[in-house]
Amino acid sequence: MPHEVNLISTVAVGFGLAMILGFISIRLRMPPLVGYLISGIIVGPYVPGFVADAALTAQLAEIGVMLLMFGVGLHFSIEDLMSVKRIAIPGAIVQILVATSMGAGAILFWGGSWGEACVFGLALSVASTVVLLKALEARGVIDSINGRIAIGWLVVEDLVMVLVLVLLPPLAGIMGSKADGIQLPTDANILVTLVVTLAKVITFIIVMLVVGKRLLPKVLWWVTGTGSRELFSLCVIATAVGVAYGSALLFDVSFALGAFFAGMMLRESEFSHRAAEESLPLRDAFAVLFFVSVGMIFDPHILLEQPLKVITVIAIIMFGKTLVAIGLVLIFRYPLNTALTVGASLAQIGEFSFILAGLGLSLGLLDIDGQNLIVAGALVSIAFNSTLFTVLEPFQKWIRKHSSFARKLEMPDDPLSMLPMSTANVFLSGQVVLVGYGRVGRRIANILDEHKIPYVVAESNREVVEKLRAREIPAVCGDASDPNVLVQAHIANASLLVAATSNTFHVRQMVEIARKLNPKIETVIRTHNEDEAKLWTEEAIGKIFLSEQQLAGGMAEHVLKRMGKIA
Repeated sequence: MPHEVNLISTVAVGFGLAMILGFISIRLRMPPLVGYLISGIIVGPYVPGFVADAALTAQLAEIGVMLLMFGVGLHFSIEDLMSVKRIAIPGAIVQILVATSMGAGAILFWGGSWGEACVFGLALSVASTVVLLKALEARGVIDSINGRIAIGWLVVEDLVMVLVLVLLPPLAGIMGSKADGIQLPTDANILVTLVVTLAKVITFIIVMLVVGKRLLPKVLWWVTGTGSRELFSLCVIATAVGVAYGSALLFDVSFALGAFFAGMMLRESEFSHRAAEESLPLRDAFAVLFFVSVGMIFDPHILLEQPLKVITVIAIIMFGKTLVAIGLVLIFRYPLNTALTVGASLAQIGEFSFILAGLGLSLGLLDIDGQNLIVAGALVSIAFNSTLFTVLEPFQKWIRKHSSFARKLEMPDDPLSMLPMSTANVFLSGQVVLVGYGRVGRRIANILDEHKIPYVVAESNREVVEKLRAREIPAVCGDASDPNVLVQAHIANASLLVAATSNTFHVRQMVEIARKLNPKIETVIRTHNEDEAKLWTEEAIGKIFLSEQQLAGGMAEHVLKRMGKIA
């Protein structure tokens, strides 16, 4: 086949085979990404037949990671990131240290060098952005506190890995590199490299916060003014890929991190929702190529030649890391539900692991067997990660039923999980129970304050609850779909339940519990989904407010007033 059609043949065969095997996977009640991974193995160099261009596939997959992280940034503000900093930053750092120690211990036990052990352990410690987001999207929990903690945790992991990737080459000499031309660095060189790396990352963040936050929304506004849908779509994609590439070129940060910050800055625009919708088809298409590229670098022979080592690596990724994450989340006094969700989210490895393994191989710090073990662990953990999420809810129900200790973990002895004894009676009877204190919840609370209407906030984010308590606003920490949380908010004597949370996954369950505890309770619910709003209206679970409908109604009312049709 002529060289000129390498890109076309790679995309055509990759997409076609992924579609067929993805369809078969779904029919077999398996996640479609299992089919995508198998597609990569089939077109990879270790299976006879057509071999796709690995370099092209890897670059196309990198674009998918950029677009996916860009989409996350559009929904994840700096405020969201900072709201989980107290758990995401220490949690991610401790988990990296523990997971790295487990992976390094395995390599040392197998007779490897300490330099190889460090690279191998670090590769097992960082989760895949693509897999995490796909899992959270499938469950509709990206905007929930569980999703924000998991994403914030992963952002911290990415920042740590950026630092590792920059420091590894100058440190390779003292780590026992076997590659030719590697020299021992001086202490001064290491210090300079560290200072320069930190300066670049800090400068990148400052530039994005100061310049990007002001410039990118204006660019989107100017393009929208042309009325061209094609130009708008092009602007969104160009911003995602361009900022990611420029960030990597100028500041040595990862493409994924650059795209993530581009999305967060563009979120300041009023057209951010439209931007997310326009980029969705391309994000999905390129994400498929990411999974195909993972399958391509996997050598199936490792499963037969070193099965015990493969099992050990999988155990570290899917059980060791998960148990560490669950333990850390519980230590920070979040409920068992949050701990299990975050633990399952991080029970896999992906793109940063491959980059680190490739760098370790080129620096002589890792051999080909080590890279194959990392890819084998990634392949299995990615394939089974969605299954882990599938069994998560049934497992939670089972363990709550059979374990008093699990029930205690779900509602720990936590002062934030109950109202203070000093709470005034006006907040305990006839009050409004406001679920969620995000952008919408805060505005509702401000209006209630202006009219001196008492309310109690139910919020999953501990840091938000602590700030509300400091302002002497009655607030309960926990998931409002848990009866204990609604009981602590005194739902039995409340007048209204207002579900202002963007996460509508458990809204129906929340309303059912509220009506059991208070049959006369009125409920007010928000949603962005028109089908969801229609279904809830038919089920009469409360007064439904659809975001687009309310916006259109408010604008139409203003027009009618200006035209003199209504007073």
